Amino acid sequence: MRTIDLSPLYRSLVGFDRLADQLDAAARTEAASGYPPYNIERTGENDYRIEIAVAGFKPDELTVEVKENLLTVTGRKAANDGDAKQYLHRGLAERNFERKFQLTDYLIVVDADLSNGLLSIALKRELPEALKPRTVEIKTTAASALIEGEKAA
Repeated sequence: MRTIDLSPLYRSLVGFDRLADQLDAAARTEAASGYPPYNIERTGENDYRIEIAVAGFKPDELTVEVKENLLTVTGRKAANDGDAKQYLHRGLAERNFERKFQLTDYLIVVDADLSNGLLSIALKRELPEALKPRTVEIKTTAASALIEGEKAA
């Protein structure tokens, strides 16, 4: 994959440096490992779900953490070296992982559920009242009401 030089954005756009930083971070994570695979699904107008394939992990081996709009899912597998198992073929990945997702403002984690090897994380966008659309009442002045009254007569 080619690298993209975003330095012209830093020179010409004031206040958009956070956007350029997010683009840089996204470009870096694309080159990272594809393990574990995941889906991002839009389930409603303001609802999303991230599903991560974590087969073989128990709930106490998984951590879901949100800090400063960064969702981090970590899987730490307990060491199986002490097991008396003798594998002829070991194809199941039981390696540790850390997967990060950059969240937009006002997107909160609602729930996390582990079922059938899939970790589902429910997200919801909750805008504060100040940012929600509102209707402004249109008032009429007394002078305009008089003019309308004279026209009606």
